[in-house]
Amino acid sequence: MHESVIDARYRKLFGYQAGYLPRDRRGTDAFLADVKAKVTERKAKKMELRSPAVRALARLLDQNRVLRALVNDMIDEAVPKPAPPPAPETIYDIDELLHALDQIVETAPLFNANPNYLNNFPVSTLFTYMMMTPAGEFLFRDPIFNDAIRVILKEWCVYLDSAKSTYVLNTGEYGWLSEPAYKMNELQEFIIPDPKAPHWGWTSFNAYFHRQIKPSERPISSPDDPKVIVSANDGTVVRIAYDVKRYDNFRIKAQNYSLVNMLNGNFVDEFIGGVVFQSFLSGADYHRWHAPIAGTVKFTQIVEGLMFSDDPSAGCDTTAATYSQVYGANVNTRGLVFIESDDPAIGLVCVIPIGITEISSVTINVKPGQKLKKGDELGYFSYGGSSMALVFQKDVIDAFTIPSTPPIPTSPADFDNGPAILVNAQIAKAKM
Repeated sequence: MHESVIDARYRKLFGYQAGYLPRDRRGTDAFLADVKAKVTERKAKKMELRSPAVRALARLLDQNRVLRALVNDMIDEAVPKPAPPPAPETIYDIDELLHALDQIVETAPLFNANPNYLNNFPVSTLFTYMMMTPAGEFLFRDPIFNDAIRVILKEWCVYLDSAKSTYVLNTGEYGWLSEPAYKMNELQEFIIPDPKAPHWGWTSFNAYFHRQIKPSERPISSPDDPKVIVSANDGTVVRIAYDVKRYDNFRIKAQNYSLVNMLNGNFVDEFIGGVVFQSFLSGADYHRWHAPIAGTVKFTQIVEGLMFSDDPSAGCDTTAATYSQVYGANVNTRGLVFIESDDPAIGLVCVIPIGITEISSVTINVKPGQKLKKGDELGYFSYGGSSMALVFQKDVIDAFTIPSTPPIPTSPADFDNGPAILVNAQIAKAKM
């Protein structure tokens, strides 16, 4: 495949459009070359796989010949695939892939002030060329393979929750406390535990990632007016959909929501004909989410779903994988928090934090029966990509008070430049 074709496909990947992958494909290749060098060193030393989850994947591929063939096909189809001698950035077989995963789950991401080389999501970058292949598209929707990868990512999440991961929290060139990182992540808006302590008081990389924001930076709009609905998160608007259906085909470019799938079969009847408001969180956004209304928690659930699967109908998605965000709301790992409003006219609202790629870890901090004020914290995302959907019942919303995105986005700019929203700020008014 010609390099220009590879570049074009790379720029249409969700990770590129969402800012997770390096802006220049040479940055991706540089990261892969570094991983490959470490893999080569490990194999030269005859190192065994250390991660229990990666060893479990190795056993699975030994025992399941169909999956093993698919992984082999994915690696063989991946681009670029140069002629000998072996390219320094290319994974050539399953053993190398396993050692690459084994190495990544014992590291934390490095900051890079150059966006062409900033690699927020190492596993996504490792899989970049593999996900472009027909075998890869099929494989990452396979539930058995998906479950095995999820276990690896959960193990990595444990590492990123540990003190071992704090080595990247420093003020050096590649540290997340450096001046460029401080500016990019607007750390002045966040609570820094102890600026004089090592790592400024953060006890892990994940503690830094889902850091607390200063309450003064996100005041609650009209806290005593139940008709004012606020955003559950920081981000940009992806889609507002009306008259949502019980069942719909979410694997087509019409960007449909299927309530049975989204809600995992819970309280579906209450939301037929209602509204879905979906937004996207970038890596620099505040990654905790809050109650959009006052009320009582009725039910919560974590739904284990897909992680690295894009909408199979999107193809070369000129809408910057917006299609895949809507698709992800139906199938990805996600949380469900149903809140019964104190106002009968609003009724039941569902808050759906959605994991996208990488760790996809959703933590819910509230329990059924708990009373909430508008703006109370509900939970947070650990390291990884994320989206958020709010589902309202029919005839509840009088008007959204932010500019709406087009019903069907027509350019990548519609994804990156959707209306900005801030947690606790008004997004809608309920009917009187």
